[in-house]
Amino acid sequence: MEDLLHLSLIWGGVLIASFLAERTKLTPVLYFLAFGAVMVNVGWLPEESTPFIKGFSEIGIILIMFALGFEENSGKFVRSIKRSWGIALFGALAPFLTAYYSAIAFWDNTSLAIMCGLAMTATAVSLTMVSLRSERLHTTPAATGIMTSAVLDDIGSLVMVAILVPVATGGEALTLVEIQAIVAKAVLFFAVVTAIGLWVLPHDTDTGLLRRIPFIRSYGIRHALSFSRGEKMTLIILLVALVISLIAFYFGFHPAVGAYMAGLILKDEYFRIDSLDEADRYEDTKKIIDDVAFSWIGPVFFVELGTKLVFDAEIFFSVIEETAILTSGLLIAQVLSAGLAARYTAGFNWSESVMIGFGMLGRAELAFVVMDIGYVQNAILTTEAFYTLMFTAFFLNIAVPISIRLWKPYFTGEKQFGFLTGS
Repeated sequence: MEDLLHLSLIWGGVLIASFLAERTKLTPVLYFLAFGAVMVNVGWLPEESTPFIKGFSEIGIILIMFALGFEENSGKFVRSIKRSWGIALFGALAPFLTAYYSAIAFWDNTSLAIMCGLAMTATAVSLTMVSLRSERLHTTPAATGIMTSAVLDDIGSLVMVAILVPVATGGEALTLVEIQAIVAKAVLFFAVVTAIGLWVLPHDTDTGLLRRIPFIRSYGIRHALSFSRGEKMTLIILLVALVISLIAFYFGFHPAVGAYMAGLILKDEYFRIDSLDEADRYEDTKKIIDDVAFSWIGPVFFVELGTKLVFDAEIFFSVIEETAILTSGLLIAQVLSAGLAARYTAGFNWSESVMIGFGMLGRAELAFVVMDIGYVQNAILTTEAFYTLMFTAFFLNIAVPISIRLWKPYFTGEKQFGFLTGS
């Protein structure tokens, strides 16, 4: 019953947060995070969530990322990858170096600094995309640029974690062969997803040898969706999302990355199964997915994320200076690096480039994984370093919806901002 009590508190907080978001015109994500932090510090939610709540929040982020990918155009996403390499590269390198050298200055420990750099490298794309969605900006080219850059960023971060964690923990460094194997797994994952999207799901493929295989050449996802007169559509596409999420996890990625890719390869044309217009079936299914992802399961993830910030007065006051320096340094480094890369390597205009810089500020899933490795599993991070990273991640996450909200009038052209009005 304790799990149900916690879930009822979380859902009550989600409802209150949604109400406050409507009244203040801010994204509800900000209130979800704040509610989780408040509830854990007054003792209403536990510092260590139960397996049920953890699992529920994990399902939530998978649903959120699937829903975001489901309404994205896969062709536009692929084109954006070619455009966004610079944003991913410089948008990851700058925060890593900022966190690394800040940690060296604070605590003069190379292993600790490596873990700090890794924790602050990857972007919390789910937070950004939900924030953009609340402002109705999630289908813009800038949003796609953020998403693709963050996915590439996460891939690079996972590779760096695999390479540098053994160094930081004092273990043996990976060999060149092992490093190549990690990179190969990343490439292979996207090759598998691409193959599923191009040759497995469509029933009318005429590509390569697959058209000669009797079953595959005649049946695809559209036939599966037509099962039971289309009444099981939602279940089927959620199963597809979960399977590809598991594939992503097997290849070393967060399952949410797989869920987003699953959403990308499901096209609206697959929902044309009878005389009813496919747009109607697609929109009906999308409405169900959005309701589940953004109204009652997905928000649990953000509340759970907020519970990671447990206030200890003594520690809090002891790391105020470090937190302020690291937060401001990362904010400046991230916005400048990603924004300038968007402008000069990807060709976005200035208003889009600044939005991309703001959109890359969030820190969530991978950051907390690295913190767990460094603080809980290997005791590399000191208590002060751990809390500094926690507070910094929290403040950066808060900065995402606020900065996106404040920049929206300039992004949409409602207001002008000096030289940023140029192309």
